[in-house]
Amino acid sequence: MAQSFSIAPAGAGPLMLLVVIAVILVGVVGGVGRSVLASRTARFEVSDRGLDIRGDWWGRSIPRELMRVSEARVVNLREERDLQPVSRRFGTGLPGYASGWFRLRNGERALVYLTNQSRVVVVPTDLDYTVLLSPSNPDGLVAALRKTDTP
Repeated sequence: MAQSFSIAPAGAGPLMLLVVIAVILVGVVGGVGRSVLASRTARFEVSDRGLDIRGDWWGRSIPRELMRVSEARVVNLREERDLQPVSRRFGTGLPGYASGWFRLRNGERALVYLTNQSRVVVVPTDLDYTVLLSPSNPDGLVAALRKTDTP
């Protein structure tokens, strides 16, 4: 006569560790996926209210009255070395895409959405940070910002 014996139940600790690792991996993959998507779909919308930055985790609205739009300009970061992001504080850094909060070479804090370093819109603000953006039409974005600056 055969006798059958079941396996002793596994302890909850190792299984919970596996669940925690799986949740972390799903979160990391989801976060990277959202950032990769944002590198292709981020939008910069200018209205009478200000500038709306939509993309990944770092998007926000900046009121028009807090931007120094008369100082907004298009730069080449290879030539304007002081404006180059040198250290990421909270943000995304992928090949060809950087977004979030960075420290610039000149020591300023900046909110960046960069894909192209040669045509970057720089928008100083009164909010203790500068905005650096890579729109598809940099001159058009600067013109739109300046247009909303006049009553």
